[in-house]
Amino acid sequence: MTTATTARRCAPSLSPALRWRSLRRKAALPGFVIRRLTSPARPSSHLAAAAALFAGVTVLPAPAGAATPIPRSGATWLPAFQGSAAKPRPIRRVPLPPRNRFMARNGNSNVHNDTWMTDAYSRRGPLGRSPNVFSARLGGRVCITLTFDRRGRIVASCISPVTGSRLFMLDPNSLDSLAEYPIPNLPPPPGIPATTNTTGGAYFYLDNHDRAVIATATGHIWVVKETGGRSNPGFKRVRDYDVRRYLARDERLPSALPDFRGRIWFVGRQNGTVGVLNRRTGRARRIRLREEIENSFAIAREGVYIATDKAMYRINRGRRDKPRVTWRARYKNSRVSKPGQFNAGTGTTPTVMGRGYVTITDNADPMNVVVFRRRARLRRGQRRKVCQVPVFHKGASATENSLIVAGRAIIVENNYGYVLGQTANGKLSEPGLARVDVRRNGRGCRLRWWNRTERAPSVVPKASLATGLVYTFTKDPDPGSADSWFWTALSFRSGKTVWKRLAGTGGSYNNHYAGIALGPDRRTAYLGGIGGIMALRDAR
Repeated sequence: MTTATTARRCAPSLSPALRWRSLRRKAALPGFVIRRLTSPARPSSHLAAAAALFAGVTVLPAPAGAATPIPRSGATWLPAFQGSAAKPRPIRRVPLPPRNRFMARNGNSNVHNDTWMTDAYSRRGPLGRSPNVFSARLGGRVCITLTFDRRGRIVASCISPVTGSRLFMLDPNSLDSLAEYPIPNLPPPPGIPATTNTTGGAYFYLDNHDRAVIATATGHIWVVKETGGRSNPGFKRVRDYDVRRYLARDERLPSALPDFRGRIWFVGRQNGTVGVLNRRTGRARRIRLREEIENSFAIAREGVYIATDKAMYRINRGRRDKPRVTWRARYKNSRVSKPGQFNAGTGTTPTVMGRGYVTITDNADPMNVVVFRRRARLRRGQRRKVCQVPVFHKGASATENSLIVAGRAIIVENNYGYVLGQTANGKLSEPGLARVDVRRNGRGCRLRWWNRTERAPSVVPKASLATGLVYTFTKDPDPGSADSWFWTALSFRSGKTVWKRLAGTGGSYNNHYAGIALGPDRRTAYLGGIGGIMALRDAR
């Protein structure tokens, strides 16, 4: 039975909007699960996986205006809610990242929250107080990056190799689509599967004027502003920087970000191009690292931090704005692209820490959390590498997501075993989230906790310093062999699971590397999925 059929039977005399509100209220009740008894197709290739799963399993037309919930598929034997609501336990005395005045405020600006890429919010997130879940189909697109404008509306880049990528403006309460704008869509170059392509708008940032700055698949950097005010919102492209001549042949752009003086830095994936764009003249200078950059990067006041598939870099602006390498540090590498990773290298965007550190994971076996000193010149007796701490089991450790950082604490999740189209029909990725702390004296690090049960196949997790919770998105073993997806909150201090709420069942609820975003209302969490966009909101 489809969710639409269920809604009609529940409230045949109500309008469509009221029917869905009624259904959402019922979905918040313990044990209430909307079920759909068809099974997703089993793709035999990356292209087939993209076609079947990015289209939301069931191929349906994209919604216009009012949100249509993502359909569920498969019966679950698991309870809709587990655990109990949390009491806020704030994480205090944590150095907060500086505000980059060329980006939207911290927490609203990009997939990793701020210029340091900490994935930590200073504001509250949901506490698990009788939480409601709701969703909206977006034509088979995964919204990787979710940002918030000054009015609290969601501005999201939603990516699909099949139906085309678009910039969306969404109502944060109803998830209704308020405006859309097409993003150029090209197949990735040979050797990069469509399902692990990090270029073409997956990363973007919202600037200090609520404009989306997007590195496109066509080698351009677009600036797209909001139009129309409250009554008739829309998008309009106001700048178009063509940076193709600075890239290697057929090289694609994963990301672009502003430094603290407003220059836009950009990176190319296949050849490791690092460029600096002058926004006034439209001209750029660049260098090539000749290594792959498949993630975004971090910017601090003193420099830009970039991780390739071989090494960690600090890069600064040299004469006439030409980038120059300040230091380079290799990390351990098994030279294997593990299941769950996009290439044979680190899967993390670098994260800048207070006290002069920057952190990534390596690609050893088992994987290590690695911390480096940021200084250009080290003091006598210091080494660039502060520590490397192994996490998870040998032969079963990998991550393709940025680390959460709060003060000296680093939180990492295990993505080993996740493969789109294969980790389905009850199949699971390896479990594990862990916390590593840098010692107070800076002499090494230690493993603080290891949650060995929760399985987060591919989400970008987030922390709230105000609640003391880590928010992730897990897929649980289910006796009914369903793909059961849960919003999950862990204790930042202990790593123990505090509460879980069923988001939905079936392949359409697979988040596929999208990032969780905590809304400005301080009680809602949002996340992109293969079927569209999902949300969880405290009822009180």
